[in-house]
Amino acid sequence: MLIDLNHSRLSVRRQCQLLGLSASSLYYPASGEDAVSQALMRWIDRQYTATPFFGVRRMTAMLRRDGQQVNVKRVRRLMRLMGLEAIYPKPRTSLKNQANPAYPYLLKGLVIDRPDQVWATDITYIPLRRGWVYLAAVMDWFSRYVLAWEMSITLDSSFCVEALERALTLGTPEIFNSDQGSQFTSEVFTSVLSRGGIRISMDGTGRAYDNIFVERLWRSLKYEDVYLHDYDTPLEARAGIGGWFDFYNHGRPHQALDYRTPAEVYGIETLNESGTVSGAIKAALAPVGLRPPCARAALEARMNPP
Repeated sequence: MLIDLNHSRLSVRRQCQLLGLSASSLYYPASGEDAVSQALMRWIDRQYTATPFFGVRRMTAMLRRDGQQVNVKRVRRLMRLMGLEAIYPKPRTSLKNQANPAYPYLLKGLVIDRPDQVWATDITYIPLRRGWVYLAAVMDWFSRYVLAWEMSITLDSSFCVEALERALTLGTPEIFNSDQGSQFTSEVFTSVLSRGGIRISMDGTGRAYDNIFVERLWRSLKYEDVYLHDYDTPLEARAGIGGWFDFYNHGRPHQALDYRTPAEVYGIETLNESGTVSGAIKAALAPVGLRPPCARAALEARMNPP
């Protein structure tokens, strides 16, 4: 047991932070899977990332072509556990709860032309050598800037709320878009948005491209980091993925952003090689309509977590 419930100096929450886990994960342990199932899940995740339009039967056929002795029933169970379904490139990591209210989709025909106009969120499955974790992120649509992220070993709402609250320390969007998963329709999540006067938008059923920018983020993360490093533990994954997100935000030019970084387009201050705040983005980048830089304290806290 990595968590000491009776530690004299460190609280349970702090121990979870040091291990890279959501505090709620301690109380909701994930049911285990045998080594063969975990290997199949890793294979399915790679195949799904490459071909998200593959359903259970086609995924089963691909596994059999690869020499795996599996049936449709097992593949269906594993894909459900991973939260995947073949409704075009749309993962099903967040399942709808019929008891929670859904909100209309507000982005149809909307011209998104400035930072903090629309934020979006989603969840993805991250395979580890021994098990898996789930990852939630909050992104600014216009700049593609990842404002906050959080990991958990369960699909409860708490780690999504933690990511949202951390993102709101950097700014406030006019509209917040998500899918209709139970994590995002829950009262504990939507109440955070309502208190901030933020309009809530949710993808329509079967609309594959309503949250396409976050889908592209997951694809880039997995091919550029997760599959290359093959993380062993949640703590190792948290450190590595955190480093990739910093690179994605501050060092990775995006073709769609005229080869600027998301941080430059979002208007946040950048970091120099020593890891200190170096100053605001120059006004020469103005064609995209930069927002004022975020507060120095908020940025330093994000880039140098305790």
